[in-house]
Amino acid sequence: MSKRRPRLAAPKLFLGALLLGGLSLGASATAAPRVEVTRFHMGNPAQSGTVAVEEMPGNPDISLEFRTYASAVSQELQRIGFTAGDGAQSDYVALVSFTRTFRPSGPDRRSESPVSVGVGGGIGSGGGRRGGTFGGLGLGVGINLSGKPKDIVTTELHVQLRRRSDSTAIWEGRASTQAKQGSAAAQPATAAQKLASALIGGYPGESGRTITVK
Repeated sequence: MSKRRPRLAAPKLFLGALLLGGLSLGASATAAPRVEVTRFHMGNPAQSGTVAVEEMPGNPDISLEFRTYASAVSQELQRIGFTAGDGAQSDYVALVSFTRTFRPSGPDRRSESPVSVGVGGGIGSGGGRRGGTFGGLGLGVGINLSGKPKDIVTTELHVQLRRRSDSTAIWEGRASTQAKQGSAAAQPATAAQKLASALIGGYPGESGRTITVK
């Protein structure tokens, strides 16, 4: 008489599929956050010449993180036709500033005011939006062991392009995106590249219009 084996395979497979499905859905929901972009300019601004990237006055000294954003901006400017310039000898200067704010999400919302890190100088046409929640999508599978919802990180990039000879601003813009703290999209290097690409891509863009870039 053969012994009957416990039927454990199906529950294990079901649990594995459930967790895998939940993780995949969560990844697709947070992998590519959208970017809101607003640009300002008059006429047809220059699309060639040498440009040096510098810190916008008022931006706090966060040297390592600033270099990440400055490098991303420089790469995107070169992608659209500009050439990297050397300091005071460049035809144009791109002034860069960024901010990162943190806001609680979920039921553990203890404060309606975001905590700001790296508050920089605003562009002439007004500052970007602060706070807000991202998404609102729930997976229904509780695997957060900490018990505390992750903060929402809002990252904003401001860029102003000025003519070196007379300091005239010929183009400026801002871009912002949101992601959950700790996610890949919230990391400075990833956020900097995505914001710079969304803001400078399609340069000069339609002046005064806010668009959403996926």
